[in-house]
Amino acid sequence: MADLKGKRAIVTGASSGIGAATASALEQAGARVVTGSRRDGNLDVTDAASCAAFVESALSELGGLDILVNNAGLALGRDPAWDSSPDDERTVIETNVLGLMRMTRLCLPALMDGSGHIVNLGSVAGIWSYAVASSYVASKFAVHGYTRALRDDLLGKPVRVSNVAAGMVESNFSKVRFKGDEEKADAVYSNVAMGGPLHPEEIADCILFALTRPPHVNVDEIVVMALGQTSGGTILREN
Repeated sequence: MADLKGKRAIVTGASSGIGAATASALEQAGARVVTGSRRDGNLDVTDAASCAAFVESALSELGGLDILVNNAGLALGRDPAWDSSPDDERTVIETNVLGLMRMTRLCLPALMDGSGHIVNLGSVAGIWSYAVASSYVASKFAVHGYTRALRDDLLGKPVRVSNVAAGMVESNFSKVRFKGDEEKADAVYSNVAMGGPLHPEEIADCILFALTRPPHVNVDEIVVMALGQTSGGTILREN
């Protein structure tokens, strides 16, 4: 059983999916957790004032910080680059990249005050591109690069940094991407061969693994996909 007793954590994007599963896993392991999300109305990572107010409140409630899980993120649309919506592109980059960077910057002073750990939710889309997803792919490549840059900046400081790059996870992700079209969203996860897609709890397990290694061990990156998937765009489906 993983033990995070006494640890203090922030999880963003925690109203559902991976974020909710991660918050639950951390609490079960003994951590005190403050969650934030746009849906819950207490955190919009694209808004600087919202982030500042949330972090100030969370640090006051927790009395410090040991863990930051940057989970807030989204994809919008499945169009070729020439048909991509500028508004969607802006929202994806502001949420997945600038929001993550903002939350990290605000939390770093507290994390550096002890032995902190940042876990960024990347994606296999940040390793292998796939078609008609240019803004999402760009955002996740940025997350992977930023995570590496954090490791360089934090060398010599007691803060670990991990990137968890997941493949297809059955959640509200595709419903958001297709702007509420449940038929399109359901099709993404249907008929995935060899056991189906991943589930949020399986990603939470990976996050917990990274967080509970000995203090001198930094798990730089975990890449995890369903057995029936080998890249962002290569998925085996049953007939």
